[in-house]
Amino acid sequence: MVGMMWIFAGSGLAVAGLAILAVLAVRMTAAARGLGAELDRARRMLPREGDEPPGLRVRSGETAWPSL
Repeated sequence: MVGMMWIFAGSGLAVAGLAILAVLAVRMTAAARGLGAELDRARRMLPREGDEPPGLRVRSGETAWPSL
């Protein structure tokens, strides 16, 4: 009977460990979605490759971004 107790204890610990991993996986998935949304917002804020601010042309035709 003592041997069965160890099997039940081990099975319980395994299930508890899997439950912890499931919770962490859900949290990681939610964080990854949030990061993806934040990256999309940042991409929309950045100028596109063909866009240029008005009045910043140099003689050669290239755009010159102001230095900070």
